Amino acid sequence: MMPPVTPAEMPSIRMSLRFIICRTYGVAAELTSMPDATIRRSIAGNVDRQTVPAPARAAKHGTTGAICRKAPSRVAARSVRITRMTKRAESKYKINRRLGVNLWGRPKSPLAKREYGPGQHGQRRKQKPTDFGIQLMAKQKLKGYYGNIGEKQFQKYYVEAVRRKGDTSENLIELLERRLDAVVYRMKFAITPFASRQFINHGHVLVNGRRLNIPSYSVKDNDIIEVKEKSKQLAVVLDAAQSGERDTPEYIEIDHRIMKGRFLRAPKLTDVPYPVQMEPNLVVEFYSR
Repeated sequence: MMPPVTPAEMPSIRMSLRFIICRTYGVAAELTSMPDATIRRSIAGNVDRQTVPAPARAAKHGTTGAICRKAPSRVAARSVRITRMTKRAESKYKINRRLGVNLWGRPKSPLAKREYGPGQHGQRRKQKPTDFGIQLMAKQKLKGYYGNIGEKQFQKYYVEAVRRKGDTSENLIELLERRLDAVVYRMKFAITPFASRQFINHGHVLVNGRRLNIPSYSVKDNDIIEVKEKSKQLAVVLDAAQSGERDTPEYIEIDHRIMKGRFLRAPKLTDVPYPVQMEPNLVVEFYSR
């Protein structure tokens, strides 16, 4: 048990405690001999600088924001929400080997050379997929075909398809085929859905005579889609128009001499010229679990 403190020892103990408090809150050492009120004001000022934003401190103390500027703390940095745009920087044709199909029917597909899965264990015998795996594969196939649409956006298409009257799977295909990048791809203005999206983003496409650079724009019946006059002689446009890889479907009217076409009507699943079998009914089952 510690011995009781005598009155003579009280000043030195009090001075030591004041010194510890001043060091803890960043108060100058010479203030340890000052009155308690002075120390409290100094401590309050230091705490205020760490917690109050610079503009608020400037307004409080009547100074400019530059004097009170302080780097944000780690807690503040964590609370800042950073939003990034969806990027499709990975190789576009990896999905072919992952799903085991030539998704766009192109001769440059890596599946033509290596008809097995990717990776070190790709040549091993595959296990029988579960019901969930089959549904997931159908969803990834449909998403990937339309240029690897983001999950959040694809789910919005499903919600809209459910909201509309009629068959949900047919509604989903209609919504996807009405996308401007899908229509430009069907009109053979671009060789792939990814090239179609880039072509629209760069402002080469006119819809009803007005420039539109939103690939997800929903095209309406009888809308006129054409290539901008200055872009009609681009090599990528001419090569895509002359390509024999795809045919123009019946629900689209196109004249490649003037690079202008018309979206006639909403297609059904049987009208869309998919190079592989699409199963939108499995996509509906996946989201309705």
